[in-house]
Amino acid sequence: MPVFTVHMPFAGAGDSASADKSVFVRDGFHVWAFIFGPLWLLVHRLWLATVIYLVLLAGLEVALSLLQVRMDIRLVVMALIALLMGFEAASIWRWSFSRGRWHEVGLVVANDRESAERRFFANWTGENAGLPGGDRGPPLPLRSGGAAPNDIIGLFPQPGGRS
Repeated sequence: MPVFTVHMPFAGAGDSASADKSVFVRDGFHVWAFIFGPLWLLVHRLWLATVIYLVLLAGLEVALSLLQVRMDIRLVVMALIALLMGFEAASIWRWSFSRGRWHEVGLVVANDRESAERRFFANWTGENAGLPGGDRGPPLPLRSGGAAPNDIIGLFPQPGGRS
């Protein structure tokens, strides 16, 4: 299942105006960022990341041409850069939010963006009674003091004990 991070502006992190501006960023591989890297960055208004990406590509192309690298090797290098862009697109997007006046307010696991929005706002407003997979209450308490020396961790039996 996809994981979404939820970002809201700092100005009014608890009001409904900031909820309208919230952005859900899906973690994982972004195919369109792999195919059209600079265009994907521009569509998501990541201006600084676009400039850095284009400068990196131009510098890499100049370096490869000065080293007189064959065209097939250049193609492989550029394909690897595009693959890296596809894998790291969500991280770049989240980084751009952390630079600005935004903060991450939550993490949601859902099938799609719409379900993630419903689940997040139901938990955020406390109206999660009718949703499947809603809040299941507080986490289970942990033992204080850590594991006892005779406790078994994993599937391995204690030495000298019954198997």
